[in-house]
Amino acid sequence: MTIVSLQKTACAAAMLWALGPASPACAQIGIGTWVRTAGPPLPGKMTMTVEACCNGGLRLIYRMSGSDQTMVVESALDGREVPVLVGSKPSGETMAIKRVDAHHISGVVKMNGKPFGTSKATISADGRMLTVENDYPSAVGGNPVGKHTETWVRQ
Repeated sequence: MTIVSLQKTACAAAMLWALGPASPACAQIGIGTWVRTAGPPLPGKMTMTVEACCNGGLRLIYRMSGSDQTMVVESALDGREVPVLVGSKPSGETMAIKRVDAHHISGVVKMNGKPFGTSKATISADGRMLTVENDYPSAVGGNPVGKHTETWVRQ
């Protein structure tokens, strides 16, 4: 899998993992491993490992089966842009992820400073399923143009 393919698949997915801790009482809601079960076709299985970091934020580590590339995003979930790292190097992509409440987040994805997509994510009441609505008005980053929905399940 190419770096662009990994980025285009995972860019909006990072938004959904930002549904991490909204308060100390639910600090583990997003922590763990998630598997993408529905969305635009992929060449393999995509997983994301979510870890605590960044003074209450999250580290999102994406992996695609059949590839040794990883994509990492570290966000404080406060809406500030953060770099997307592929193979431990900046990719030119940034994400601005903001927690709306305990079950919703929103985000903006940019490539080389130019916005190319937005995402809205909702986590189920039981914390086991995540639905992400993505909107890409242009094909920047290789994403399919238009709106599409992804579903992720916590393992």
